[in-house]
Amino acid sequence: MTITASIVLYHNDPLEVQEAVRSCLSSPLINKVYLVDNSTEDNFRSLANNERIEYISNAENIGFGAAHNLAIQRCVTSDYHIIVNPDIAFHEGVIEHLTAFMDQHPDIGLVMPKVLYKNGQLQRLCKLLPTPFNLFGRRFAPNRRWARQLNEQYELSFFQYDQIADIPCLSGCFMFVRNNVLQTLGGFDTRFFLYLEDVDLVRRIGHIARTVFYPHVSISHGYQKESYHNSKVLRMHMKSAIQYFNKWGWLFDRERKQINQDTLKKLTGKK
Repeated sequence: MTITASIVLYHNDPLEVQEAVRSCLSSPLINKVYLVDNSTEDNFRSLANNERIEYISNAENIGFGAAHNLAIQRCVTSDYHIIVNPDIAFHEGVIEHLTAFMDQHPDIGLVMPKVLYKNGQLQRLCKLLPTPFNLFGRRFAPNRRWARQLNEQYELSFFQYDQIADIPCLSGCFMFVRNNVLQTLGGFDTRFFLYLEDVDLVRRIGHIARTVFYPHVSISHGYQKESYHNSKVLRMHMKSAIQYFNKWGWLFDRERKQINQDTLKKLTGKK
């Protein structure tokens, strides 16, 4: 069994990064952790202090997906690869539990565990495939009734996060992926510099394997909505949204409509 993981860095909090690395190394199943640094300085090189860690310095910000792809290209023989955000932390046993679950279900290409804020509160990261009204409404008109109603459905507000479920849109903060699926797809679409690269990848995985939420183990995630506070990052977010809908379809996306309808039927039990 070979499991690899990658963490993309960009001027992050050193203590959070150390905790993310420690969490990965706590599992003997993870053979290699790739630290891919998009920072202008290689201040995190010192973390590569044992043979299970490989540090890759880009000396510039090449983007989230492109940086992860550098690691993905180095681990073609892995059984599983884990995409890990630098503000993630988890306890011993999480990787073993997820590995056993994936081993038992070869039709699953991606699994995401329950994700909690640092204070233990649930993060609602299971979603439907987004429409333009979902993304732009929740960002620019969050208090409008129509936006709230659309957002409740998009975020599956009724879902209790207490059951294993096929979900078409899962967060990229922690993605436990069957590596042959990841290699078949070529990793992330590098046209997305930042934001929605995970939505795009999960959707592509869904074409050839199941994408599943698994509630029986949890991880913690710092999760800061940076595009709500930084105008430059907001512009990146908007650019990625435009690229995403240009790729998959704006108002007319039959596949999205069918997938979302099927997901709602399965989760609600309604025909």
